[in-house]
Amino acid sequence: MDKHIAIIGGGPAGLMAAEVISRAGFPVTVYDSMPTVGRKLLMAGKSGLNLTHSEPMDKFVARFGTAKAPLSSALNAFDNDAVCEWAAGLGCETFVGSSGRVFPMQMKASPLLRAWLKRLRGQGVIVKTRHRWVGFDDDRLVFETPEGELRTHFDAVVLALGGASWSRLGSDAAWVGVLENETVAVAPFRPANCGFDVGWSDHFVERFAGAPVKSVAVGKERGEFVISRHGVEGSLIYAQAARLRVALEGGHAELVLDLAPDRSLDRLQRDLGRQSAKASFSNRLRKAAGLDGVKSGLVRELTSDVTRADHRALAAAIKALKIPLIGTRPIDEAISVAGGIAWSEIDGQLMLKELPGVFVAGEMVDWEAPTGGYLISACLATGYAAGQSAIKYLRQ
Repeated sequence: MDKHIAIIGGGPAGLMAAEVISRAGFPVTVYDSMPTVGRKLLMAGKSGLNLTHSEPMDKFVARFGTAKAPLSSALNAFDNDAVCEWAAGLGCETFVGSSGRVFPMQMKASPLLRAWLKRLRGQGVIVKTRHRWVGFDDDRLVFETPEGELRTHFDAVVLALGGASWSRLGSDAAWVGVLENETVAVAPFRPANCGFDVGWSDHFVERFAGAPVKSVAVGKERGEFVISRHGVEGSLIYAQAARLRVALEGGHAELVLDLAPDRSLDRLQRDLGRQSAKASFSNRLRKAAGLDGVKSGLVRELTSDVTRADHRALAAAIKALKIPLIGTRPIDEAISVAGGIAWSEIDGQLMLKELPGVFVAGEMVDWEAPTGGYLISACLATGYAAGQSAIKYLRQ
């Protein structure tokens, strides 16, 4: 076939689009600005590559909040079972962890990426690195390369350039200005799955920075997080990040923490009330509430002398400890982002309405989801959908 299909961006979304289109017999070239492709995927796999989540798809799709409607078709067409079958086809069998998250047996991303690139090469996919896309020139793509400017014709394009976090891995959002020049609306990027700043005292930071806070709850969500020098971060915080960010944008946000989710308020009040007034505060917390270390430190940090002296007020504080948040951590530290190309700019085939033949996939589109396999799974699903749509467009 004499069609030229360009994939811009060598992350999971772009590589999946390349796989789908090349499997249909079309020649495909993947362009990436970095020296190698899949850098963010490799980084994600350092602590165990969480490919997807095993929960029923109705619950899975609901994790995408306001974007669940426009994303549902892609997510169901390449669902969590399809992700596992795809990984198995690359020689990477998966298993379901205790939390329902799905991982490759080897846990790492590198074996999967090597096998994937080998398969893509076998399907004729060409990968060109150090090619930074800088815009369109009619039916040509313009790239900056080490050898100078390159202009190449295309018949269809899949843009999969990522969001705005971890810019050193290639997701620097430099493409935003290019699309805005083409009158494509892009919602501002904001951090998602991020940490938050808290005004800790110097004493608290010196003693507890880096300490994990385990077996706690925020609402019905149980988990753990970490005290940082700047504030709070970790899985339980990331699960609340979207809600907390929106609250901060409204002017005020606080993390309400249950330090003793297995003890009722009544029990805490009774047990604290039985403690001797002569006992130290630390001993009272340890004996009556089972709190010590960083949990005890949090109570000291965030309650007044008056509250600590009243066993009823203290019990209420332990069950609903309020941590005032100052702001989000910088977007480049975030695991993922909210914002991106507005859904109003995209048709039902993931094609840009203003740019026929140009399809989009992955984190550059305006959606967000919690950690737990949803991010990579959605990138794969939208890459798959964009690839299928590009094939239909080319055949028409």
